[in-house]
Amino acid sequence: MNWEQVQGNWSQLKGKLRAQWGEITDDELDVIKGEKEQLVGAIQKKYGKTKEQAEKEVNDFCGSC
Repeated sequence: MNWEQVQGNWSQLKGKLRAQWGEITDDELDVIKGEKEQLVGAIQKKYGKTKEQAEKEVNDFCGSC
């Protein structure tokens, strides 16, 4: 699944996103609204990861959907 598909299915994917990154709240996911850079930033902040690590996780997530 590419990122445009993730954005289009954001509401349906929120459960999978929460399963993957449980420290990110539903309210934060509502604010992110499918914006990849905001999701990467939230992962960096919550998990103390580098931007590259967070981007890789997001890209891996897209590939597994």
